[in-house]
Amino acid sequence: MTTLPNLALDLNIGRITRFALILGAVGTITAFAIAGPRNAAGFLVGAALSLITIRSWFKLANSLGADGGLPGGGAAAFLVLRYLLIAGAVYATIKVLGSAPVALISGLLVSFAAVVLELLFGLAGPKTSK
Repeated sequence: MTTLPNLALDLNIGRITRFALILGAVGTITAFAIAGPRNAAGFLVGAALSLITIRSWFKLANSLGADGGLPGGGAAAFLVLRYLLIAGAVYATIKVLGSAPVALISGLLVSFAAVVLELLFGLAGPKTSK
């Protein structure tokens, strides 16, 4: 039986944020060049929502690990309310700005791409034993 190697990766939120900002800027410029300002604005809104979401997940994870206790009811309410706010921002971006849904959805995937880049960066980095 083959066992998988122990891959202990520490995600660096600062690097993920930088990756997300770079990907958001490059994607916005690319969307502007290919599809125009409305779709660039849609991508930018999606990337901003994506970055806010990933940061809030990391903040929640840190609060869970800080003292071992559960976060307050405000954190749970924010997690539920966040999706309603995102839905409202998506609707407004598509209806008011006239952005294509594909541009907005692509922007929403920025944090996913940033996490994948961070994982690849961690796998390619120097191996240190603790």
